[in-house]
Amino acid sequence: MRIRVGCEMTYELGQVTPMIAILNVHSSRVSDLERPDYLITTPSVPVEGYRDSFGNWCNRLVAPAGTITLKTETVVRDSGRWDSADPGAEQVQIQNLPAETLLYLLGSRYCETDRLSDVAWSLFGSAPLGWPRVQAICDYVHDHITFGYEHSRATRTAFEAFEEKQGVCRDYAHLALTFCRCLNIPARYCTGYISDIGLPPPHAPQDFAAWIEVFLGGRWHTFDPRNNDPRIGRILIARGRDAADVPLTLTFGPSTLVDFRVTTEEVMGSDF
Repeated sequence: MRIRVGCEMTYELGQVTPMIAILNVHSSRVSDLERPDYLITTPSVPVEGYRDSFGNWCNRLVAPAGTITLKTETVVRDSGRWDSADPGAEQVQIQNLPAETLLYLLGSRYCETDRLSDVAWSLFGSAPLGWPRVQAICDYVHDHITFGYEHSRATRTAFEAFEEKQGVCRDYAHLALTFCRCLNIPARYCTGYISDIGLPPPHAPQDFAAWIEVFLGGRWHTFDPRNNDPRIGRILIARGRDAADVPLTLTFGPSTLVDFRVTTEEVMGSDF
């Protein structure tokens, strides 16, 4: 299967503004790209790439005052398989966890493990260990939060999402991975593309998405508390502790997003 992915984001800037953009497909999928998804800017400005401490590919630039558009586009070769499940995956005891996973047991900017620990144990402490416990968390979060773009707030934390019972996909992800961490299960935040391929219409407007990866049975597994069902064509952009680590764009000054478009669609035949 071939899937076209890309985005176009236009900002109004009142002054010369340094920016960082994390919009490229993750390095784990680079060999699946039919061409590089270079970041293109209009007007053209120098762009410098680097890897952050989580291994994500980032671009830094200095945008002029006025209007600037950031754009990426590529075609990804994909297996066309639905997200896989492993119901027998076991929870790894803390003393046996690989050292690199321990970071994902800790609280972070949007994930207050200290405020939600008692809640997590009261809700899920009696659930079977491993995959069933994580699925119980995702089921709960999926039902607990009401989705709506009108509920979006960049500063909402996991605890606030739990209290307010509303939000967008990042809030589902933050609450679910916080519960996992409270129960000694490493969990990390993911951002990328999710398609509606294989699903009956009507389809929702295309957007970037957030989900989580949980360490069970010696490897990372994908869970999606927002949709809570398998998808075809889940394409990763970046991973981190939470959304603070992987903003799509970070502007070092006042900015207004005036246009935003995301594409995730199957490409038929040999068309690009």
